[in-house]
Amino acid sequence: MAKKNKEQKKITKKLLNKYRLVILNEDTFEERISFKLNRLNVFVMVTITSIVLVAGTTFLIAFTPLREYIPGYSSTSLNLRANRLVATTDSLESVININQEYYKSIRKVLTGDVKTVEFDIDSAIQSQKLNPEEVDLKPSEQDIKLREEVSKEDKYSLFESEKSSSDFSLFPPVKGNITSTYNINEKHYGIDVAVPKDTPVKAASSGTVIFSEWTAETGHVIILKHSNNLLTVYKHNASLTKQQGEQVKAGEVIATAGSTGELSTGPHLHFELWRDGYPTDPSNFIDFEQ
Repeated sequence: MAKKNKEQKKITKKLLNKYRLVILNEDTFEERISFKLNRLNVFVMVTITSIVLVAGTTFLIAFTPLREYIPGYSSTSLNLRANRLVATTDSLESVININQEYYKSIRKVLTGDVKTVEFDIDSAIQSQKLNPEEVDLKPSEQDIKLREEVSKEDKYSLFESEKSSSDFSLFPPVKGNITSTYNINEKHYGIDVAVPKDTPVKAASSGTVIFSEWTAETGHVIILKHSNNLLTVYKHNASLTKQQGEQVKAGEVIATAGSTGELSTGPHLHFELWRDGYPTDPSNFIDFEQ
């Protein structure tokens, strides 16, 4: 026990032994600076200095832009630019996908590549066969309320619902005799209206010009995009007065009628009406007769 106490006192004495650190002028041995130290003070100072250095380095790395100069750490501005590029890329990809679908529908209009739907009449009849005894013909309360609402709408709305479904076919592009009608079996997806050469061709509805070019088969062609995913097509024109990207109003002159293109046999307007990428008979919505 006494030996152990002696060793502890010896260690304590070593730690507390005072030393003097003197800085002298080498030539004149003049004392410039002196410090009184002991081992304990030196240990404490080194420990505190190490802790301060570690804390300061951590702070600089975590909270200042200096970390960008350390290998392995990326720049904050670079990360922001990368995130913006990713967001922009996603947006562009969505726009490209939408445009590709849109261009497909335009290609259908120009090439007439439309697939007809095969309808199996036997399977349709079979699917509609019902057992009258299993059908409850009594109207429900919801059915009665719905009929009353529809009746009121028919009485006071002035057929607004029917008008909204056909408000895109209000203006005939030209007036004349229909020489060729709509016939999907012969891939004639529009109607031909005979008119004198240079007759003004007018927009059937307000919209945007999405195509205004020359094609070998159909001559000068202009295509307008309207609301409700509707396209109107005007072919065999003598000249075009509107360019791609321009906005037009209903009844505004967009071309002059002619007989251009390999498929034309005389001055006329070939007019097509497309909705959701499929052709529709224009004569169901527009009166072309004079």
